[in-house]
Order: sequence, then structure tokens, then C-alpha cells
Amino acid sequence: MFFTAKAFLDLGFYISFAGNLTFKNTNLRDVAKAIPLEKTLVETDSPFLSPMPFRGKRNEPARTRLVAEQLAEVHGKSLEEVAEVTTGNGERLFNI
Repeated sequence: MFFTAKAFLDLGFYISFAGNLTFKNTNLRDVAKAIPLEKTLVETDSPFLSPMPFRGKRNEPARTRLVAEQLAEVHGKSLEEVAEVTTGNGERLFNI
């Protein structure tokens, strides 16, 4: 899975992670760890892919915090640092 992500990174794309990053049986955490935060986004994929502990329930934007918390854990960073970097990435991507 990382090789696919790397191919997109090499083309200048960002990689986005949703609620499935928080699922117990996923190798996405290994992929997320290998992706530089500077090329990472968080998303809800609403109304699907609710993060744990809401798996199977309707997703909502407020739950992106749980995805960001998982990214922080994977990268050994604070939630605030991950939020700042990923917010900046979104602003650059969408020219905000």
C-alpha cells in the first residue's frame, strides 16, 4: 500500500486519512507513519468510515479529531502540531 501512496507523493499529491486509520486491524498506521506530515490531510469520508469508537455509525466532520489523534500517535507528535500541519496542508491545497 505504501508504494501506491509513494507514487502519488512523487507526483506532488497529498495523502488523506479517514476514520479507518483508527481501526484495530489495519496496516494504514504503517503507511501513515511513512508519509511525511507535510503531505498529509485528514478527512471524514462522511457519512462513512467513522473512526473508533463510532465504527458502524454515521460519521460527521467533528470526528476528524480522532483521525488527527491517531496521526499524532503514529508520528510521535502532539495533536496540536498535527492539527497545525494538516490544516496548513489543506489551506495550501485549496488556496485558502
